[in-house]
Amino acid sequence: MLTFYSEDSRLRQARTELHDGALVTPFECPERLDLVLKQIRQSELGDIRAPKTYGLAPVLAVHDEDYVSFLANCWKEWGAAGHDGEAIPNIWPARTMRGDRIPRSISGQLGYYALAAETSISEGTFEAAMASKDVALGALEHTLQSGEPSFGLCRPPGHHAAFDQFGGYCFFNNAAVAAQRALDAGKRRVAILDVDFHHGNGTQQIFYERDDVLFISLHGDPEVTFPYYLGYADETGRGSGEGFNVNYPLPPGTTVDTWMATLDNALTKIKEAQCDMLIVSLGVDIFEGDPISAFTFTSGDFSLLGQRLAQASLPTVLLMEGGYAVDDIGVNVVNVLQGFKQGIS
Repeated sequence: MLTFYSEDSRLRQARTELHDGALVTPFECPERLDLVLKQIRQSELGDIRAPKTYGLAPVLAVHDEDYVSFLANCWKEWGAAGHDGEAIPNIWPARTMRGDRIPRSISGQLGYYALAAETSISEGTFEAAMASKDVALGALEHTLQSGEPSFGLCRPPGHHAAFDQFGGYCFFNNAAVAAQRALDAGKRRVAILDVDFHHGNGTQQIFYERDDVLFISLHGDPEVTFPYYLGYADETGRGSGEGFNVNYPLPPGTTVDTWMATLDNALTKIKEAQCDMLIVSLGVDIFEGDPISAFTFTSGDFSLLGQRLAQASLPTVLLMEGGYAVDDIGVNVVNVLQGFKQGIS
């Protein structure tokens, strides 16, 4: 299985994250890349390739132009405004305020375009986000051309990025960018299956009123889990998208057997929807040792996950999302990929 990866993904090296009331070193860090790459090489999974550059057009196909411009210029404008630290929002257009005005102040713009305060914007963030979507598109292009599965080692991740909002370490929605590209290339309906511990709120929002993308997410119950305000079972799509959004919120401590049974249900829905391509938002933060999650996967269980995903029998692109038990992330990712290969052999 080919892996796509860009060195420019390292350009985002944020120093600050708001966690438990303190500014800490971000859980989403460049070391995640190193450990996954090391394990891929040791396992002889397949070649690692750099993607070509795809520009902004695929981003603008799923994201707001003003939002993209904000991301491109935020760091420069933040510094020009005299701020010393990294750019972190501290006010939002909340329910009692107007949400139809974008302030000129970069501080106001941060709040307008942010969905959470944990994610800072640092030097190199925009460039890394551009590289990450190139990784996703490189993997997609290979699968479209060859029919073979591929893995995109995306960083930063993408599934929390909405049409015009960032957060949850995400800036461009890599899975959404790839799905739209697949549709533009002639696919009739694409399934995006999100197995990250956290709900892919951004992916849901982008495709909520469409029937050419089936979005399915297995995740921690938003009653008690980030992002809290989206990911409930009664969110099933709107308009032509009714029935093409499926959420499986699961309680903390969900067993692997229960999770896998839920996955089987999701795979059945993908088959019933007659999807002709599968994009997996691969978060391995369902691991029992993950510091910001609450599921019970062991490293060995990820092999079974990969085998189950292969049962969809579709051209498949797996794109990296979360996973923050850094010492174990490489083994967990490669176990999924090797399990997938075993499942199709």
